[in-house]
Amino acid sequence: MAGNDWVNSYLDAILAAEPGLAAEPRIGNPKSSLLLRERGHFSPTRYFVEEVITGFDETDLHRSWVQAAATRSPQERNTRLENLCWRIWNLARQKKQVEGKNVKRVAKRNLEREKARKEMSVDMSEDFSEGEKADLHGEIHQPHNSDKKTKGSMSRITSVDVFENWFAKHQEEKLYIVLISLHGLIRGENMELGRDSDTGGQVKYVVELARALGSMKGVYRVDLLTRQVSEPDVDCSYSEPTEMLNPLDTDNTEQEHGESSGAYIIRIPFGPKDKYVPKELLWPHIPEFVDRALSHIMQISKVLGEQIGGGQVWPVAIHGHYADAGDSAALLSGALNVPMVFTGHSLGRDKLEQLQKQGRPKEEIANYKIMRRIEAEELCVDASEIIITSTRQEIEEQWSLYDGFDPVLERKLRARMRRDVSCLGRFMPRMYAIPPGMEFHHIVPHDVDADGDDENPQSPDPPIWSEIMRFFSNPRKPMILALARPDPKKNLVTLVKAFGECSQLRDLANLTLIMGNRNDIDELSSTNSSVLLSILKLIDKYDLYGQVAMPKHHNQSEVPEIYRLAAKTKGVFINPALVEPFGLTLIEAGAHGLPTVATRNGGPVDILKVLDNGLLVDPHDQQAIADALFKLVSDKNLWGRCRQNGLKNIHLFSWPEHCKTYLARIALCKQRHPKWQRIDFENSDSDSPGDSINDISLNLKFSLDGEKSEGSNDLDTNLDAENNGAERKAKLEQAVATLAQKRSTSTDKSVATLAQKRSTSTDKSDSKMPTLKRRKHIFVISVDCNATSDLLAVVKTVVDVAGKGGSIGFILSTSMTISETHTTLLSGGLKPQDFDAVICNSGSELYFTSSASEDKTVLPYTLDADYHSHIEFRWGGENLRKTLLRWITSVQEKKKLKEGEILSEDESSSTNFCLSFKVKDPASIPPMKELRKVMRNQALRCNVVNCQNGARLNVIPVLASRSQALRYLLVRWSIDLSNMVVFVGDSGDTDYEGLLGGIHKTVILKGIASDLRDLHRNRSYPMEDVIPLNSPNIVEAEGCGHDAIKAALGKLGINLLVKP
Repeated sequence: MAGNDWVNSYLDAILAAEPGLAAEPRIGNPKSSLLLRERGHFSPTRYFVEEVITGFDETDLHRSWVQAAATRSPQERNTRLENLCWRIWNLARQKKQVEGKNVKRVAKRNLEREKARKEMSVDMSEDFSEGEKADLHGEIHQPHNSDKKTKGSMSRITSVDVFENWFAKHQEEKLYIVLISLHGLIRGENMELGRDSDTGGQVKYVVELARALGSMKGVYRVDLLTRQVSEPDVDCSYSEPTEMLNPLDTDNTEQEHGESSGAYIIRIPFGPKDKYVPKELLWPHIPEFVDRALSHIMQISKVLGEQIGGGQVWPVAIHGHYADAGDSAALLSGALNVPMVFTGHSLGRDKLEQLQKQGRPKEEIANYKIMRRIEAEELCVDASEIIITSTRQEIEEQWSLYDGFDPVLERKLRARMRRDVSCLGRFMPRMYAIPPGMEFHHIVPHDVDADGDDENPQSPDPPIWSEIMRFFSNPRKPMILALARPDPKKNLVTLVKAFGECSQLRDLANLTLIMGNRNDIDELSSTNSSVLLSILKLIDKYDLYGQVAMPKHHNQSEVPEIYRLAAKTKGVFINPALVEPFGLTLIEAGAHGLPTVATRNGGPVDILKVLDNGLLVDPHDQQAIADALFKLVSDKNLWGRCRQNGLKNIHLFSWPEHCKTYLARIALCKQRHPKWQRIDFENSDSDSPGDSINDISLNLKFSLDGEKSEGSNDLDTNLDAENNGAERKAKLEQAVATLAQKRSTSTDKSVATLAQKRSTSTDKSDSKMPTLKRRKHIFVISVDCNATSDLLAVVKTVVDVAGKGGSIGFILSTSMTISETHTTLLSGGLKPQDFDAVICNSGSELYFTSSASEDKTVLPYTLDADYHSHIEFRWGGENLRKTLLRWITSVQEKKKLKEGEILSEDESSSTNFCLSFKVKDPASIPPMKELRKVMRNQALRCNVVNCQNGARLNVIPVLASRSQALRYLLVRWSIDLSNMVVFVGDSGDTDYEGLLGGIHKTVILKGIASDLRDLHRNRSYPMEDVIPLNSPNIVEAEGCGHDAIKAALGKLGINLLVKP
C-alpha cells in the first residue's frame, strides 16, 4: 500500500529476529516470545498486513520501527519489536471495534430514515392519486427518455439560456450578493496558498468566485466577508478593512460601474485581537462576526439604495463557505430574512468517519471541534435554499450522512412541488453540483506539430523546463505528469510501481512527479517523508534513473509552464488518488491541452464526462494504470482527439460559465427580504403616548412564500420538467419574467392592503418604539430562573440599579407567554410600562408595551407582526404539531408508560409560531438532540428549546430565538446592538449559549440559575466550544446584589449616576 514500504523491512526484521518469531511456536517453548506464547498461533505478519495497514494511520508505528531499527543490541532490538507487536495487536483490536461501531451506526441511521420515510408517506398519501401513491413507496420514476445524456445536460444549458434572456430583458436589475469565508488569510493578489492548513484551495475559490461574480452583468456589488487579522507575523494587507477585487480580464468584463459597484473583500474584526488563530478556535466568536456583518450589510444596502434608487437593496443571497461561515450565513439569513446558499467544501461527518476509521483517540478528535462543526452543517441544511457542491458524489455519499438531508425524501418533495401538491410543512434544500470555475484568460495552448515541437517556438524556455529536463536521459519522450502532495492518499507510489513494471511504457515515456517543495526529506512530516523514501527506493529497484524527474522546488506561477511542457512533449497528465473529492488539476491540465488519466473514485468522473479528454482507472489496479497511460501515449490519434475535446469543452469550467449557472440557480430562490416603510423618530416626542402603531410604520411586507404555485416555484418546476427543450425554455423564460415583474410591482399592492388592515386594528394602541430607539443603553433581562420569585428579584434589582432617568430602556426576554409574563410582572408590583419591549415564547413573539387601556381585558402590549414575517421561514405549523404528537406517543410507548405521563401538549401556551409541551418527568424524555434529529429526518425544520427547568418544551421556527429577536431590532429599527447589556444567569434554557456572544455586553449573575445546568448535560459539544469566556464584553457579577451588578456594569464602561 502507498506509503507503507517500510512494512517490508519491518516484517523481514520480525522473521529474522529468531526462529521462534518466524514459525508458529509451541506452547511452553522457553525461547519463544511471551506475546506468541500467550497468543497461541498468532502470526504477526498476517495480523499486520491484513488487519492493521488497511485504512489506518500508522505514523506512530513507523516512528517506533525507526527507533527499533537503529538499535544495535539484538536483545534490545527484539524487545522493541515484541513491544511493537503488542501495539499492532492493540491497534488491530481497536480497528475492529471502530468498524463494528460504524456498522451499527449505519444500520441505526438506515432504520431511522426508513421509519421517517414511512411516516411521511402516510402523512402525504392522502393528497395523492393512486398513480402518485405508488411513487411514495420508492424512488420517483423518471419518464423514459431515449437520450439520457441529452436530458442530463439540458437543465444546465437551458438555465444559462434563461439567465441570458432574463438579464437581456431586465437590465435594470442590480443584484447585491454576499459571500462569507471566515478562516485563513484572504487577499486578492499573491495569495499565500499552503501557508497553513486554513489557507488553501477554499481561499482561492472564494476570491475567484467573488471576482467573477462582480464582473457579471446584472450583478452590481459582491462582498466577500472574512476576518480582519492584525497579527505582526502576517502581512499588513490582511488588516486592511476593504480591498477591491479588480477583474483580471478587463476587456470582457460586463460589470456595471457605479460608485460602490464591483467586488470587494470586507475584513470584519472579530475574535482575539492581534492574533491569527486556526478555524477550530473561531467558533465562540461567530456571534460577534454576525453582529458586525449585519451592520455592514445594512449600511451597504442603504448606500446602494441611495445610488440605484428604489429603497434599500437587500442581498439577493448570502452564501456561506465551510461550516463556520455557513453557521454565520444562517444567522444572517434569519436576521435579514433573505435566501441562504451554502457550500461545504469539506464536511464534518465525512471527516469524523475517516478519523474514527483511522483509530484516532477521542481526545484528538475533540481538538477538531468536530461536533460543533457538524451541528453547524445541520443548521445549514435547515436554513439553506440551495446547497452547491462540486460533484454528484458529494451529494450522494457525503450529504446523505446528515440527518437533515435524505435524497429519497428530496426527490419526493420535489415531485410534489412539480404536481403543485402541498409538502405539508416539509422542506429540503435543493442540491446542485456546479464545478468550480477556473480563469483561462491567461492560458494560450500552443499548437504542436507531429514531432511535438511548438509551431511558433518562443525563446527562451522557462527556467522550470530545464529544471525538469535535467533529470532525463532522453528529454524528447512524452512526459507523464503527476502533480500532488507526497501523501499516501494521492497514491503516487502505485503510479511509480506501474511505470517501473511496464517496460513498454518506460521505453516510450518519462515520468515527472511534482510533489510540493522540500529542502531536506528529513525535515518533512513522517508521512510525507515515508512516501518520498518509498519512491526513491522504487526508482532504485526498477533502475529508473534518467526516466523520473522529482524537482525539489517550484513556484505556483510556474505550474502553467509545467503543464505546457507536458503538452509540448505530447504527454499525459495523471491523477491516481485513491479518492479525489473534485480534481481541479484535471481541469488545469485540460485547459493546456493535456489528455488525462484519473481515478474513478470521486469528482474526476464528472469532469471527464464533460471534457471527454481521457480515461478513468481503478487506483488500486496497478496494471490498469499502466495500460491507460500506454494507450494514450502510444495512440497519437487518440491523444489528438482527447486534446481537442479538452480544449473544446474546457469553457464549461470557466468562471463565467460557473457564474451563469450559479445566478440561474439563485433565481430559483423565493425572493424574500425585509420590506417596510422606514420612519425617522429624531424629531418625535420620546415619551408621547399618542403615537399609534399606524402612525409609526406601515408594513410594506413583500414575500413570495405564500404563493405556492407562482414565481420561483414555477421556475423550479419548469427546470425539473421532462418536456422537450423548446417547451422548457419557453416556460422558464415566462417564469423568470414573472418573478422579475413581481419584484417590481408587488409593493404598491401590499401598501394599500396592509395599511387598511392596520388602520382599523391598532389605532387605540400606542408604541414605545421611538423611546426604545432613543435610549442610550438597553438592559435586556434574559435570566432563566426556576422560581418566579427569583426572576422578580433579579428584575427589580436591575431596574433599581438603572434608576428612573430615562436614558436606559428595558427588554424582558423569557420563555413564558405574554399572558404569563404579564401576570408575573403584576405579582411583583412591576408595571408593564417599565419595559420598552417583551420577548416571549423563547424568541418567537416580540411585543412593545403601550399605555394601559380602559378595557382591563386587553393587555397593554402590541405584537410586532413584522417580526413574524421574519421568522416564518420553513415553519411547519400544524403538520409539525402532528409529528411532535406522534413522537410523544412513541416515546411513551418505548418507556412503557401511560398516556400523558411524560409529555403533553400545552395548548394554552402555544401560539401560531410556538408549539408548547408540558414535561411532567424531565428525566425521562430523550435529549433535545434526539428530537431535533427526528424532526430533521422528516424534513421538518424547527428550533427546540427546553426551558423552565425542563418543565416545558417550546418548538419554534428554525431561525427564531431570543438572540435573533435582538438582531431583528437592529434590522427593523436600527437599534445599536453595542448599546445593549444582556443579563443572564450561570446557566439557563437550552438556547442560553446564543445570548452570550455578539457585540452586546453580557453580565453573568453568579449563583443565579446554576441549577439549570442539568438541561445541558446531553449536549453534542461542550459549552466551552461556543462561549467566548475571555471576551471583554462578558463580565461576571458576584451574585444579584445592587453593588455587584453596578460593579459589573462599571467593568463594561457603563457608569450609572449615583442616586441621591
